[in-house]
Amino acid sequence: MLRAIELAELGRGSVSPNPMVGCVIVHNGLIIGEGYHEKYGQAHAEVNAIASVKNKSLLKEATLYVSLEPCAHFGKTPPCADLIVKHQLKEVIIAAVDSNPLVEKKGIQKLEQAGIAVTTGVMEQEVRKQNVRFFTQMEKKRPYIILKWAQTKDGFVARTNFDSKWISNSLSRQQVHRWRTEEDAILVGTNTARYDNPRLNARDWYGKDPLRLVVDRELKLEESLHLFDGQQNTIIYNNKLNKTIGKTEWAKIDVRIDAKKIVADLYARNIQSLIVEGGAAVLGDFIANDLWDEARVFTGNAKFGLGIPAPVMTTIPTAQYTFKEDLLAIYRNHD
Repeated sequence: MLRAIELAELGRGSVSPNPMVGCVIVHNGLIIGEGYHEKYGQAHAEVNAIASVKNKSLLKEATLYVSLEPCAHFGKTPPCADLIVKHQLKEVIIAAVDSNPLVEKKGIQKLEQAGIAVTTGVMEQEVRKQNVRFFTQMEKKRPYIILKWAQTKDGFVARTNFDSKWISNSLSRQQVHRWRTEEDAILVGTNTARYDNPRLNARDWYGKDPLRLVVDRELKLEESLHLFDGQQNTIIYNNKLNKTIGKTEWAKIDVRIDAKKIVADLYARNIQSLIVEGGAAVLGDFIANDLWDEARVFTGNAKFGLGIPAPVMTTIPTAQYTFKEDLLAIYRNHD
């Protein structure tokens, strides 16, 4: 099962909104096949693992280890439970039950009805942690939310004129770009869009760019900003209009645009994870509404003396790392 979990990790950033899943097939104590879910819309882990077995006649005497319950419904691909039944595997060991109502325990039921021995709960917590984004979406009906900001040693996220370049160093910024490849969407507020003019892409790390989100209630942002360059999918939350031009969508939200409304819209769009990059007002809104799962806070060496205060975390970090002279603190909510 540990090997199955290792394989599942290879799908990070490529399978959302599906979960990461790995599969290992064992015959007489030897691994004869393995696979993982490589990309959304493509074959699932069990399909790849069974396909990798050279001598299919061994499957009838083999045990299949899979990190998440095999699916029992037709989605982008046929049900994996049917494939396992077809090949008459002797036993299936499952780490975690799938929380998706289309799947939950239905895959297990199919296997058991076919006379296959099923065991669940092996390394379940490790798999729930690995797929915390998927389980959050299924069970809390919202995306997994990561707050991220950089602050000075004296606790500011920007100067009084909203300038924030550069609080963190180049190594920290590269790490941020890596994170962007792992999440579905990234959000900034109006001031961050205007004064930082971010691209919100992953140019310093190999991988996909996230969906860009910006709050621009009155549509006052200049269209010369990078966020309007049409290079990646972008949503502009506003109070005035709905329209789409190329990869850019203007999405109207009536009355007040706040964290709750944004999160509800993202859930409706099947967005599984979100990075909130600020600024202070947007971050504060998510914190005030208790809509966050993780906060990643860089503290650089610079001091501003005056400026826009960073959010204040009232809990202690669960982990800390150094990126040259920067300190990264990780906070978790509801652990």
